[in-house]
Amino acid sequence: MTVRYRDGIEIELSDGKQVVCDADNPDGDVNIVSHAHGDHWPESEVSAVCSPLTADLASVRRETPLHRTTDERVTLLPAGHVAGSRAALITDPDGTQYLYTGDVCTRPRFYLDGFEPPSVDVLIVEATYGEPEYVFPDHESLAAEIRTWLTETSDPVILLGYALGRAQKLQLLAQEADRDRVLTTDSVQRVNEVIEAHCDVDFGAEPYESETELTAGDALVLPMTSGRINWIDQLADEAGAIKAGFSGWAVDSSFKFRGDYDVTFPLSDHCDFEELQSLVEAVDPDQVYTQHGSAASLATHLTNAGYDATALRQNQTSLGDF
Repeated sequence: MTVRYRDGIEIELSDGKQVVCDADNPDGDVNIVSHAHGDHWPESEVSAVCSPLTADLASVRRETPLHRTTDERVTLLPAGHVAGSRAALITDPDGTQYLYTGDVCTRPRFYLDGFEPPSVDVLIVEATYGEPEYVFPDHESLAAEIRTWLTETSDPVILLGYALGRAQKLQLLAQEADRDRVLTTDSVQRVNEVIEAHCDVDFGAEPYESETELTAGDALVLPMTSGRINWIDQLADEAGAIKAGFSGWAVDSSFKFRGDYDVTFPLSDHCDFEELQSLVEAVDPDQVYTQHGSAASLATHLTNAGYDATALRQNQTSLGDF
């Protein structure tokens, strides 16, 4: 059994076949793409085991398509992260079962079910929020707080969240808060249309154009990366708009100042620290590998809790290099 972090996560099976997960340039016997965030699938045209929705989303987010394939060794499980996201349950010919979570969330949210962890031998889990200080509020309470803020704020608001994931949830929250108009960009609309074609949901946003004037009661949903562009600050100043950021990092007060937001909310599409621990407990694996984010911290906490846990380090050549 060999699990490595090189270009993506590599799992060498007992028959010598290699499974490669979320690589930039996948070259495995089996390639897996967990979801359609840009850092999880290659820019080149490729075939990979993924959900039909992930393939469609990837193909509208970049000019090079992602071709969906299947493999008898891989069972995909809803990961609860974003629309189309899947964890991969990989069965070795010797009977060993591996679970690669990709980005994962166990909380049900809006049109997404939370991830339901199966029992396996080897778990490879993300550790984005693998530090004890990252504990999120109850989702329903947080959603109610955001809706109340949107209802009570008469000024135009600019809501910043990732184009795939947070942006869709922000549109739904703005609708539920009865904002006069919910607006968004072409890049978010393209994502909306694909999700609407696969899921029973209607985001109901109107297109935002350069000549659109924001007025009281409007909610403009923009991709999170737009928050680093000067025109957003100019737009907010001209319209008297309030700029709000939504991320799990908002648990830390410095997130508000780093992003120059007027208000922030810890709305996340990942497990928090306690949920990651609960996920591992539910899986009850013989071996845990942590990767991405606070991998070393989470591995230490899991080791202290009695698990055989190792943080994956990129480009290690053997288990002795950990």
